[in-house]
Amino acid sequence: MPDTVMRSVAVPSRTEAVLDAVKHAILTGNLMPGQSLIETELAAQLGVSKTPVREALKTLAGAGLVTMSPYKGASVRMVDDALAHSVYDIRVLLEPEAVRRSVARAANGAGHWERAEAALDAADRATDRADRQQANREFHRALYTGCGNDLMLDILDGLRDQTALVSTAVWARNATWEQEAAEHRAILEGIRAGRADLAATLLEEHIRSFLERNFNQV
Repeated sequence: MPDTVMRSVAVPSRTEAVLDAVKHAILTGNLMPGQSLIETELAAQLGVSKTPVREALKTLAGAGLVTMSPYKGASVRMVDDALAHSVYDIRVLLEPEAVRRSVARAANGAGHWERAEAALDAADRATDRADRQQANREFHRALYTGCGNDLMLDILDGLRDQTALVSTAVWARNATWEQEAAEHRAILEGIRAGRADLAATLLEEHIRSFLERNFNQV
């Protein structure tokens, strides 16, 4: 494992710091899909004991970024067509409807649209895939967070890490974020115009087109 993957971390929360460092390494591609995550090596790189590393890997496994095997140990989750379709199928079912509802409740949404705009600007300034991913996550969440359904929010939030894993793998071989940024701005324009159905349709097309461009049908 390269020495440049991550920098040393310190208290107050070693587990949280390890979690952030390993997640950042995965979402920048420094830790590649399928790569083994050896606790002793990570602990040495990060200047911590194996315990916070072990706890961080368990958390990342729960978020869908890491796989755990009793025989092979931990590794970065592989991104394949089945994973991409599983994640994006749920998104296309729920996210456009969540955005439609957010726009319908626009009296409570002005602040969300400002956050979405700020996320687009942050994505334009991003210097690595992890920063761009974070901005992308913030943009999408700002669009649907005003939907008024906490369970819908929880489901969509639970997909954010796996969505980031999929798009990071795609961007490593095909830098499509400029096209996606243009689609994002068109969606936001529809929202600002109060056109809930248009915004939902554009978002559905955005999600589907990413999947169709980059993954085979399953």
